[in-house]
Amino acid sequence: QVQPVESGGGFVQAGGSLRLSCAASGHIFSSYTMCWFRQAPGKEREFIATITRSTGRIRYSDFAKGRFIISRDNAKNAVYLQVNSLKPEDTAVYYCAADSSDYTFFRVSDYDYWGQGNQVTVSS
Repeated sequence: QVQPVESGGGFVQAGGSLRLSCAASGHIFSSYTMCWFRQAPGKEREFIATITRSTGRIRYSDFAKGRFIISRDNAKNAVYLQVNSLKPEDTAVYYCAADSSDYTFFRVSDYDYWGQGNQVTVSS
């Protein structure tokens, strides 16, 4: 199995950018499709983006298109989420997750391995 660990969150002003990182230890990283979710206070966890293990096929949620960029570096066992033009409504705990399938799944239940989450707070 693989264990994701997120980093790179923190406090950011609206309009700024940040890059979240997710390092995955354990089994062969390139064998996993990786994704990002987020969960704001009082809301359900929502899908942001996923990148498949073999071809690097990417899927974004509608709200993420244009401001969020997912990428992976198999040599570094890492997946990244670049977020631009941050808004206060982007404030949430951001989670990285992994699954051994090769599909662009978007449901929480599709992913077997989860990180602890990383807080991102965007001030107006």
